[in-house]
Amino acid sequence: MAKKTKEARIQVILECTEHKASGMPGTSRYVTTKNKKNTPERLEIKKYNPILKKVTVHKEIK
Repeated sequence: MAKKTKEARIQVILECTEHKASGMPGTSRYVTTKNKKNTPERLEIKKYNPILKKVTVHKEIK
């Protein structure tokens, strides 16, 4: 019989912090997954923002 375990990987949404602070219309968001057992804190990753046309810090929301 197979063991029943909780899924460790969850889907998270990353949102640009610079774009949000600038007040420009639109948003830059990325969807990714993370292992909630290894990284219980919120993710903070540098990603490309196509509206600002540069690499910015994206933080996990929700």
